[in-house]
Amino acid sequence: MQSMEDLFGHVPAPASPGRLPAGVASAAAPLAERLRPQTLEQVIGQQHLLGEGKPLQLAFASGKPHSMILWGPPGVGKTTLARLMAHAFDCDFIALSAVFSGVKDIRAAMEQAERHLAQGRHTILFVDEIHRFNKSQQDALLPYAESGLVTFIGATTENPSFEVNSALLSRAQVYVLQSLTDDELRQLFAAAHERALGHLHFDDAAINTMIGYADGDGRRFLNLLEQCETAAQAAHTDQIDRAFVENALTLNARRFDKGGDAFYDQISALHKSVRGSHPDAALYWLTRMLDGGADPRYLARRIVRMAWEDIGLADPRAMQIANDAALTYERLGSPEGELALGQAVIYLAIAAKSNAGYTAYNQARAFVRQDKSREVPVHLRNAPTKLMKELGHGRAYRYAHEEPHGYAAGETYLPDGMAEPGWYQPVPRGLESRIGEKLTFLRKLDDEAGEGRTG
Repeated sequence: MQSMEDLFGHVPAPASPGRLPAGVASAAAPLAERLRPQTLEQVIGQQHLLGEGKPLQLAFASGKPHSMILWGPPGVGKTTLARLMAHAFDCDFIALSAVFSGVKDIRAAMEQAERHLAQGRHTILFVDEIHRFNKSQQDALLPYAESGLVTFIGATTENPSFEVNSALLSRAQVYVLQSLTDDELRQLFAAAHERALGHLHFDDAAINTMIGYADGDGRRFLNLLEQCETAAQAAHTDQIDRAFVENALTLNARRFDKGGDAFYDQISALHKSVRGSHPDAALYWLTRMLDGGADPRYLARRIVRMAWEDIGLADPRAMQIANDAALTYERLGSPEGELALGQAVIYLAIAAKSNAGYTAYNQARAFVRQDKSREVPVHLRNAPTKLMKELGHGRAYRYAHEEPHGYAAGETYLPDGMAEPGWYQPVPRGLESRIGEKLTFLRKLDDEAGEGRTG
């Protein structure tokens, strides 16, 4: 994703000789520059975070900044919120772009933060597009965030669960920002018209057209309005209708959905189309996201996830094909490598489906999380030393390879006193139908062994 400053990224600077007073921008400045909010109340959108009693509103009201990651699409206010937070807490603000910065720049920023601290001022370090930093660069931030020298705020358009390493992620609260709604873009239009574009007359169709192409991106919307203003001046007109907008502007840019749906909704649609065994729908959502500029590597990771979550052992080839497709893309890149992703989703869509392994894993995790720590049964314990053997470790263990059918019928492998949980229940589809038959046979052997001991 190309780096761009988020919507209204600005904190007013104190007035000084030769400099505009706080909150005043040159008439020649871009429209977005002129409309940058000076207070939190002026920010449009993100009311799920900024409304009364909501997380970021409470963070601002707390009087103490904390490290955070702002995750959301372009043009929704990530940079704005970081700068306004620095202003609200009277902190110095250092901004780095992960596209252009490296470890050397991080160290230079920390030296600057130390100078600020010596002067009694705290520093907020803002890293735009934090997902562009590699692991070593992200690791370089950790000691400074942990020591409290800086408050770290990262901005990303990519899922931080995949793109931010776990150590850094565990030290920052993640806030999810949303695309601006059509109503919020209309609020933005009203502000722009009142403050800068009052000499132009836009009809509803023109406004709706630009809202559609803005795709929830406030920065893009303001750029479209500014392009309209320039085109109207050249055409010596003050009337802006839909035909004028379509003729004057290049309206082929889009994010992931020209209709306004969020990126993660399309990922959900892709996943559910695969789960629903509809190859054409799966291809539609995949190619639509690729066409809109989604990162194919991210899509490859999600395809691998689908193979493990929704197909599992019903068709183990699905996992191999998904992994091979991801590796093929890494080798070929775009557009050639995208064919491998397309064929992978076709295979996943038509493959036998099972979430038995996924369900069993989640049930096991949930059980262990709330259960006590149970001892390993003595017959299953390791016995590498004489003392351990004397203590009975490994005694009475039955070596399955030496048993009939390669199975120690009636043996138990769970902790003493723990009932058989029955988490894994194979489905009657694909390879799991044969797995189910085998488990039924083994349970029968267990039952017969139990009858023999009690008979």
